[in-house]
Amino acid sequence: MSTYLWRKYSEHVYSKWEKTLVWDMIDPYRRPKSFKPLVMIYVAAFYTGVIGSSITEQLYKEKYWEEEHPGEAVPLMRPKFYYGPWKVHREDHMPKQ
Repeated sequence: MSTYLWRKYSEHVYSKWEKTLVWDMIDPYRRPKSFKPLVMIYVAAFYTGVIGSSITEQLYKEKYWEEEHPGEAVPLMRPKFYYGPWKVHREDHMPKQ
């Protein structure tokens, strides 16, 4: 029984090496891997940074607005790279009833 197992193991190791040799010869002719996942990660990281910086800037403005303009509402910044409709409904910007 042990002889049988050793023979099967040696055949497995030899065929594994043979497969590796064949695939190493074919590898340079394969299609390149897609860049789409990498591009998607970069785009997501960029927009995460843009949103994070706008939130940080708004919080900074709210922190120091009260010192220079006591009693006034903190203005919201209009988005720099968004040219679509932009409307904010807040209680301090709503018309008086």
